[in-house]
Amino acid sequence: MPKKAMLLAAGLGQRMRPVTDTIPKPLVKIGGKSLIDWTLDSLAGVGIGEAIVNVHYLAPLLVRHLSGRMSPRVVISDETERLLDTGGGVAKALPLLGTEAFFVCNCDAIIIDGAVPALRRIASAWNDGLDVLMLAHPRETAHGFDGAGDFFIDGEGRMTRRGSAATAPFVYAGLFIIHPRAFAGTKPEPFSLNRVWDTAIAAGRMRALIHDGQWFHVGTPDSIGETEALLMQGRQAAL
Repeated sequence: MPKKAMLLAAGLGQRMRPVTDTIPKPLVKIGGKSLIDWTLDSLAGVGIGEAIVNVHYLAPLLVRHLSGRMSPRVVISDETERLLDTGGGVAKALPLLGTEAFFVCNCDAIIIDGAVPALRRIASAWNDGLDVLMLAHPRETAHGFDGAGDFFIDGEGRMTRRGSAATAPFVYAGLFIIHPRAFAGTKPEPFSLNRVWDTAIAAGRMRALIHDGQWFHVGTPDSIGETEALLMQGRQAAL
């Protein structure tokens, strides 16, 4: 089990406007709980002791919200002067993340565990022959996702980009484990994590694990109510 996690919380949340005119997207509430707290609570549940959170848009609101958090303990990676995109944000935070593999989590998805917590499943599947291990979800059951899909994944977890295909059966679920060596040669400057993933895929050092629970993408104002309704249905069905 990795000891640390990186939460990507610095985005502008443009698709979520006008909700994000006054709050950063990670503070949007679903079922009475902020999106970022859904993720932090899951990390706390598997014993992650420290979470690095990058901030940019309306950063003081997010810093204030996280200031009393002790489980996991939150360390801020400040990008207020320059937004570094997903890859650059992680590269900047590497000195805080250490030399061992760590989780990276989006703050716009809610992962509902199957029989075993997704964080435990992906940690158990990790091995040092990998640079990246990504949680993926079937596109057909990806709530709130309206895209064409991201990857083809074979029985061994090997991944191929959708490329020119009309659709692909799996989507990135907003969670992966990565080793710092995957960022060799990068700098804390704006670049996408896609660059790191493509390098790892080409080297045969990236795999995917298929999520066996529910997954909700919260990307637009309409998705807030839709997600809350589906979560309530799930709770009632479990009673």
